[in-house]
Amino acid sequence: MVILKSNAEDLQKDLQDLVNLFYDASYSFEINHEELIVGDHYYNRFFIEENGKTIERTFEHVIDKSLSVLRRKSLRKRYSKVALYDLLSKKENKTLPWGSLTGIRPTKVARDAVELGETKEYTVTEFLRDEYRVSEEKAKLIPKILKNQKCIIKNDNLIDFYINIPICPTRCNYCSFISSEIDRVKDKVDLYIDCVIKEIRAVKEIIREKAYIVRTIYIGGGTPSVLTHSQLDKLLREVAFPVNEFTVECGRPDTITKEKLEVLKERGVTRISINPQTFCEATLKRIGRKHSVEDVLSAYELAIEYGFSVNMDLIAGLPGERPAIFRKSISTLLDLAPDNVTIHTLALKNGSLLKDGNEDLSNKYIYKMLEEAEEKLMASGYKPYYLYRQKNQLGGLENVGFFRDDTLCIFNVDSMEDALSIMAVGANAISKRIFNMENRIERQQNMKFIEDYINHIDDMIEKKKKFFE
Repeated sequence: MVILKSNAEDLQKDLQDLVNLFYDASYSFEINHEELIVGDHYYNRFFIEENGKTIERTFEHVIDKSLSVLRRKSLRKRYSKVALYDLLSKKENKTLPWGSLTGIRPTKVARDAVELGETKEYTVTEFLRDEYRVSEEKAKLIPKILKNQKCIIKNDNLIDFYINIPICPTRCNYCSFISSEIDRVKDKVDLYIDCVIKEIRAVKEIIREKAYIVRTIYIGGGTPSVLTHSQLDKLLREVAFPVNEFTVECGRPDTITKEKLEVLKERGVTRISINPQTFCEATLKRIGRKHSVEDVLSAYELAIEYGFSVNMDLIAGLPGERPAIFRKSISTLLDLAPDNVTIHTLALKNGSLLKDGNEDLSNKYIYKMLEEAEEKLMASGYKPYYLYRQKNQLGGLENVGFFRDDTLCIFNVDSMEDALSIMAVGANAISKRIFNMENRIERQQNMKFIEDYINHIDDMIEKKKKFFE
């Protein structure tokens, strides 16, 4: 592993993350970084010793001392990372699709730059290319997304409401989420729902006292539709906020039944997700899914009969898949024409069976697969509206959500762009407070595991009350 050591502790993690995008575990050497500050001048000096050779490079930037502490810190991080990127890119004769960006929200970087007056929305492509070394193709995608995010409202009295159901039928081998298989926790599910309801009722009091307005509701996981229709009904009757967007993840088609969809419809749900991930039977078995392609098609047909807006996910880079298989999945998805589509790049997450196993997951075709998916979706009338990245994604790539006919998911935009506060309940749920006037974000996380959540529900309710004071 290539290790970077820096005298600037606040830059260490970001620089190491960038190094990790250039090198895998087969490389072994050390990079030393020194940051020197002389007045307005910032120097980033790098030393690399490898195979008896020493590389030393110094990069100079000027940062106005009259800027705020936060602004200076942001520029220090930007300049140190782009300096390291230029050094490693030249050394290895290699470029990265997202250049020196290592964070999960490239769109937020661009939006912040527009708001600060560093660039105009119509020059975002050039800004990302020049300031962060983002590739032309990826940089061109960002202004398209910004254009489709007109739903953003910055109002500290508006909130999104999130409920977490961290339970699934089985565990997919690419998953690292904290989620339990239903067979392992079935004796705790009813008690868990009771505790979630207790937290919801407490949260409703906070909403009333603080005069918050709930903009959207989102129930995720896990797979919320793994609950029985009676359990779903018991839960949903507690969240009767007057919203136009109410989403429930029903990602596993083998959990979807007519009875459950009737409950969702009756309780005001407007959007659901049905996530095939692939339309290849062999791949479904390989990744640990227990449903068939026919199950996906049947569940989708049933959801359309009930009038739900539907999102479907596909994952590029699943083990054993090559462009032809992924291309077929895209074609099948376009034939179905769901309202929303999310194209994910496989992430080799710590704790997943894929990461811990011996699968060969180096996929030289991944960039081409994403490029073809984007081209075909946009040619079919879909528009990109949110984007995020994860650590350890193949090729250092991204996940992109698309919509058609003005059916984008507002919650996805709000949460990915840190636009609104989120009131979150359930095990491992993370509430978020946005202070727009102060440009500040605070987070508060519930206990991760179901049993701990049940045992400490009263403590978490008290912490949430203090968090939203």
